[in-house]
Amino acid sequence: MLDPISAPKLRLILLLAVLLSVVQPVRPTWAQDPTPSDDEVNRIASQLYCPICDNLSLDVCPLEACQQWRDLIREQLAQGWTEREIKDYFIAQYGDQVSGEPPRRGLNWVLYLAPPIIVLGAFALLVANLKRPARQTPAASSEPDSPEIEPDHQARRKVN
Repeated sequence: MLDPISAPKLRLILLLAVLLSVVQPVRPTWAQDPTPSDDEVNRIASQLYCPICDNLSLDVCPLEACQQWRDLIREQLAQGWTEREIKDYFIAQYGDQVSGEPPRRGLNWVLYLAPPIIVLGAFALLVANLKRPARQTPAASSEPDSPEIEPDHQARRKVN
């Protein structure tokens, strides 16, 4: 059979095995995924504009439709969508105007390139004008200028 020294060791091993199977590390478990906070939803909604209202972002728009879109953003965040994916979804559904900025394609590049080009051109003109020598005024002649006499006074002089 078993020698007397190994029997206590065997019991200790069995006891540790039972304890480890009963005592497991405690981990929090969620019944469902955590709901994204209003701040997380509004951070994305503030970057999207209502397709119905003029110049109102989704985070401040009072329409029921905008509330539904904020709820949709909340659901998408809970499902693990990224900010870019949510924006792309809204742009695909409602058009480029919901993004609040013109897309960077086609002739819209002019909107992004024109301001820096205009600023650089103005700066170049300023530098060119500063480097140009100042105009010199004509040198004063040694003869004093004769005073201008008004025509009325000239007529009086002739009569006298």
